[in-house]
Amino acid sequence: MDSLTIPPVDLTLMAPLLVVITWATVLLLVDVFFIPDGRKKLTGYLAIGGLVAAGLVGLPLWGVTGTTFGGMLRLDPFALTLTWVFLLVGILSIAMSLEYLPSQGIEQGEFYPLIMFAVSGMILLAQGTDLIVLFLGIETLSITLYILTGFAYPRLTSEEAAMKYLVLGAFAAGFFVYGIALIFGATGSTRLAEIGAYAASRGLGDLNLTLLLGGAAMVLIAFAFKVALAPFHMWTPDVYEGSPTPVAAFMSVGTKGGALAALVRLLFEGLPTLSEYWLPVLAGLTALTMVVGNLGAIAQTNVKRMLAYSSIGHAGYVMLGVMVAGEQRGPEAFIFYLLVYALSNLGAFAVLIALEHQGENAWRLDDFAGLYQRQPMLAVAMAIFMFSLAGVPPTAGFMAKFYALTAAWEGGLPWLALVGVLTSAVAAFFYLRVIIRMFMTEPEGEPAPTLNRGLTVDIVVTAIGTIAIGLIPAPVFALVERSLVALGGS
Repeated sequence: MDSLTIPPVDLTLMAPLLVVITWATVLLLVDVFFIPDGRKKLTGYLAIGGLVAAGLVGLPLWGVTGTTFGGMLRLDPFALTLTWVFLLVGILSIAMSLEYLPSQGIEQGEFYPLIMFAVSGMILLAQGTDLIVLFLGIETLSITLYILTGFAYPRLTSEEAAMKYLVLGAFAAGFFVYGIALIFGATGSTRLAEIGAYAASRGLGDLNLTLLLGGAAMVLIAFAFKVALAPFHMWTPDVYEGSPTPVAAFMSVGTKGGALAALVRLLFEGLPTLSEYWLPVLAGLTALTMVVGNLGAIAQTNVKRMLAYSSIGHAGYVMLGVMVAGEQRGPEAFIFYLLVYALSNLGAFAVLIALEHQGENAWRLDDFAGLYQRQPMLAVAMAIFMFSLAGVPPTAGFMAKFYALTAAWEGGLPWLALVGVLTSAVAAFFYLRVIIRMFMTEPEGEPAPTLNRGLTVDIVVTAIGTIAIGLIPAPVFALVERSLVALGGS
């Protein structure tokens, strides 16, 4: 009988992930036993410290490429760059929550470790090279988001949003698991590299090809749900509207970033030889997503729902880089767009939170009337974010859309780039509508919103980042280019 071989484990390759998980676990206990009620902001500050520490731990790993756990996890510049983006998203989301939670009467210390666990799921998706690991990453992210969505208990809209998300998320998880089973049945492996090698070198009989295509289709459906690609997007507006605003902000970036990072690995490591099957399908879904998201946003008078539909449209723009990730510009466009979208969208949600602090509902479009006269800083910042999301120069959003559309054009999808240009023109309408309300209408007597430290930092950092990247994109382009290696051969 052969002895059991234990695969080598190199924990240094997953150091940022281990720091986030360990810190979050310890922080749960510290919060329960040492941090009294009314001082839960201290838990938030400790959570931010943990995420910063995870980012610093990753600095010595720049340029390192290797696998661990028998090839189930890979650290490479692609995964490490995404890890830093996810950590930044977590830090900004926690910062905007520090005053929001007590102001809404829902301050609980568990909120901050849950954000950290969600970030760990995103990092796991970026590093995973095995379908089982990708499933674990998806579920780690999803389960924490189910809880966070319903965190505003006993607000009925929050509980309703959490229930919708849970039921539909469980349905999508079933597709993912059954898809993994079919892929394993066809290839005998769940490792992406082995799946790709099997399909390329051995060829596939009719039965195996059917199993593999069926499994791949089910896995892609699960990813489409997480990314909110049309027609799997219907949960997004209701869940975003009902969940606490910082959670909606975090979800709008986190779920897309983590799921799309895993999708890039799946498509170009596990299924590259089947691109003739999945590329037309994904291209159709991407075009539909850009159209549905932007047209749906036009009809909204609720700004939070408008940002939800906007996030659907932006999922389509990010997909332009994902589909051509086998080309040089594809993954670059994906990472760059994700970073820019994170800054712009988190900043816009931070402005919503600032308005909510004054007791305003702040989600109706009319609530932005005369905001420049009431709070000039908020109005200018919101205008920057709206211009960036619309893709207006000289903001970072313009450079991100230009990069994504160029990647699609050079990657052999010119018609899809054209759809992106046309839908971007449509999107400008509803973004500019918010700006017109803020600067060109009279206030209706609402009090001037006040900013706390966390929101001020969030808004200033995201606004400066949005403008700086738009004016001087070269350093960020260079960083993104250096962060990328051939996905299939790293």
